[in-house]
Amino acid sequence: MPATATPPRLVLVHGTRLDHAEWSAYPDLLPEAEVVAVDLPGHGDRLEEEFTAEAAVATIREAVDAATPGQRVVLAGHSLGGYLAMLYAVRHRGSLAALVLIGATAEPTGPFAAVYRGFADLLPRVGAERMAKASNAMMRRLGADEGVLTGPETYAALPAAWQVVFDECRAELLGEVDCPVFLVNGQLDQMRVHVDRFATAAREPHVVTVPRATHLLPVTHPEQVAEVLREALQTGAAD
Repeated sequence: MPATATPPRLVLVHGTRLDHAEWSAYPDLLPEAEVVAVDLPGHGDRLEEEFTAEAAVATIREAVDAATPGQRVVLAGHSLGGYLAMLYAVRHRGSLAALVLIGATAEPTGPFAAVYRGFADLLPRVGAERMAKASNAMMRRLGADEGVLTGPETYAALPAAWQVVFDECRAELLGEVDCPVFLVNGQLDQMRVHVDRFATAAREPHVVTVPRATHLLPVTHPEQVAEVLREALQTGAAD
């Protein structure tokens, strides 16, 4: 990229219970990009805000729209953030150079939905404090840094957030996305179960599987994820 060229803008959307800190390593890993990590409603610095599909998509839209004229924008989301990124891309065609879905290729219907609905039903009985303690212990074992972990208050937005996914997000939506789509999963991630279905729906799919990685791959395997993001950032650069 010439020294005078405007670097592409990379908008990053975190997963369930996480926030912008999930992406703290990426500005250094991708110095060739303008990295912007958002907080969704009910997460991070916006814990008191109600989570709705409209508010979530508006958050992404504001980050994309803040690009300078002619600046290419790549949108990447992890887990919940991936499904919402897909929803944004469908509603705002023509605004992205590439879309990257990380750990977001399980069709939110059938057994998958039943598991998440069951978890949401279990939460009031177990309590957010105990759930957060167990979840954070698991994340530590998988290699997550303490700065990424969040408290029990982050469970408040979970039912509404995943209801949006159940109601509005399907693999077939990728047929309406008019940019290249990168489908990234950890080898050990259960969320890759329908990746072939998502790849078939997308017009220009790029499927990447990170060996020995789990659903937390943006946190545990940042170098490998950054390499995929770098490829996405180069999409259309010579056009």
